[in-house]
Amino acid sequence: MILQIERLVLRHYRLDDLEDLFEIFSDPVAMKYYPSTKTIEQSRAWINWNLENYKLNGFGLWAVVLKETGKFIGDCGITLQTVQQTQEHEIGYHIKRQYWNQGFATEAALACLERGFSAFRLKRLVSIVDPNNAASCVVAGRIHQDMRYFEKDGKQMCLYFSNLVS
Repeated sequence: MILQIERLVLRHYRLDDLEDLFEIFSDPVAMKYYPSTKTIEQSRAWINWNLENYKLNGFGLWAVVLKETGKFIGDCGITLQTVQQTQEHEIGYHIKRQYWNQGFATEAALACLERGFSAFRLKRLVSIVDPNNAASCVVAGRIHQDMRYFEKDGKQMCLYFSNLVS
């Protein structure tokens, strides 16, 4: 277990999370703001990428499970992303569609923000969001201090960010 918060537990991915993750990644509505949905093999690679991130960085995207039932509902955590030739620590999240609009992404992302500053001593955390993704803009706006636009692959994107206040 990485984090235990009000309604959720964040833990390392396990290979038996594959079917649940694939449910998100194969859903065209959930993946609307990604280049495409993912296959089962791409979903497996996603889990393996995060398992490697845990070893290399001490963090990655973690499985998000309901505290009461242990049911996998998504992922949330910290990854390294390039923004205009700069490496940034990004908080990302994916939640199964049936759990949208219940505050789970915000609860998990806020816990990851706090963990990034306290345990990993990061000075800055960001979230990269397509400006058309209203729901993710709301989540990122709730957890971060500020936002600016930037261009990524010829498209305008939102860069939400928070800096460690000393």
